[in-house]
Amino acid sequence: MATKEEDFKERFVAVLQDLRSNGGQDPEAMFLIGSLAARLLDRARQPSWAAYKASMAREAYDQLLGDFQKQGNDFHKQGKAKHAYAVQVLAISLIARTQTDPDIRAGNGLLDDMLGFLIAAYRKAEAITPKPN
Repeated sequence: MATKEEDFKERFVAVLQDLRSNGGQDPEAMFLIGSLAARLLDRARQPSWAAYKASMAREAYDQLLGDFQKQGNDFHKQGKAKHAYAVQVLAISLIARTQTDPDIRAGNGLLDDMLGFLIAAYRKAEAITPKPN
């Protein structure tokens, strides 16, 4: 029977592979990931996703994971698969920071870079979107 760490590693690798191979084919899901991450960064006044995760106290980490679990499950029940996927990606990134496996640690940096790109793309799209008067 697989350990919870082995289960997590499988999920982590699957998410990374999916983002790399299918991310460009689903701009809506990528936009949702970038917008959720950007809102969290803005609320915490952090410059990057990696800095946000690194600055998080254990209590805030536990709270956010609980929020992600509830929100992701709610989205899934509502049939909002892309929203649930966005929450799942950020939750997996959050958990990856706590892992000691060298492959996950390496992948965590790659995922942080991907999330940084998605946050920047979201911010750029927001900057050029006309605002109502």
